[in-house]
Amino acid sequence: MVELQKLFGRSLFGNDLWQWALAAGITLAVLGVSMILRHVVRTHHARLAQTPETEFLELPLQVASRTSALFLLILAAFAGLASLELPKKPEKLALTLVTIAVFWQVGVWATAAVAGWLEHRQRRSSNADRAAVGTLGIIGFIARGLIWALVLLLTLDNLGINITALVAGLGIGGIAVALAVQNVLGDLLASLSITLDQPFVVGDAVTVGDLTGTVEQIGVKSVRLRSVTGEEIIMPNADLLASRVRNWGRMKERRIEFTLGVAMDTARDKLAKLPDALHAIIDRERDVRFDRAHFAKISTAALEFTVVYFVTLADYNRYMDIQQNINLNIIQLLEREAIELAYPTQRLWLHQVGGDDAARALRDAPAAEPPQRERKQS
Repeated sequence: MVELQKLFGRSLFGNDLWQWALAAGITLAVLGVSMILRHVVRTHHARLAQTPETEFLELPLQVASRTSALFLLILAAFAGLASLELPKKPEKLALTLVTIAVFWQVGVWATAAVAGWLEHRQRRSSNADRAAVGTLGIIGFIARGLIWALVLLLTLDNLGINITALVAGLGIGGIAVALAVQNVLGDLLASLSITLDQPFVVGDAVTVGDLTGTVEQIGVKSVRLRSVTGEEIIMPNADLLASRVRNWGRMKERRIEFTLGVAMDTARDKLAKLPDALHAIIDRERDVRFDRAHFAKISTAALEFTVVYFVTLADYNRYMDIQQNINLNIIQLLEREAIELAYPTQRLWLHQVGGDDAARALRDAPAAEPPQRERKQS
């Protein structure tokens, strides 16, 4: 018993061992309670995440579930050390350590909050507002960068580093870095331009140069397209904005113009009736607005009619169905009216020559020279 009293009577940093044992007990108690609370929070959040609708407490519980075990250990140790009388240097070191841990944990919480909010917005906007899908990705990247940049600066400030001089140095060094990675920065600024200007959104069908595809993802560095043949096309943002982009996804209606050429010997009355007949064929189709049909041109091989109409839907398959029906009805019309389509022809006129004409042709023909025999030398 006396030895035990002597053992607990010893001091460390001005505190007896029993005080250190009490601090250890406080540390274990705080750590145990906090770990249990974290487990309860994570369990409750997992149960809420399985439901299709978003609950009111789902986002706060998602943020709280990202609490680090190392942070809880540091916090519990600081709570235990708070019951001791420590010298200024160890006390200051403990305070600095727990402050930095708080900054980094707040950074984790803030990142989780941004990610959860963006995920929630993306689920709500994926069907209603496709433009938000690409925008939210860029916003998330910028928000995470700002959060961790602020955490890093606060950490360096608590370590005694003069961040004012550091920020000034980073400004000078940033110019050199910007020159070295100007292509990457160009793509980053281009992604911001795409986000703000929104020339296209996820789900739009676009044509860039000779490439056509559907936008699947708008990233920080590149845009990913799914081509009509199935492969993925990855295009840098800067190159994409420097090109001429055709956005088929924002087409409200489609203008179609075609030419119908009929044979040169078609009767005049049939030619006069043909524009009205073409007008009637197009008017019978749904989702179509007729514009004009005229006998437009007399070419060397055909009599050409120009027809223009609009499909009031952007669906390409529907447009092809309409065009197919119109073509079949035009063929039926031409067969009924006995009008032939023009095709390349060549006429050969033959004139029979006989009697006096034949004699005259023989007389006027140039005389053929008799064959010369080879002379033999004696």
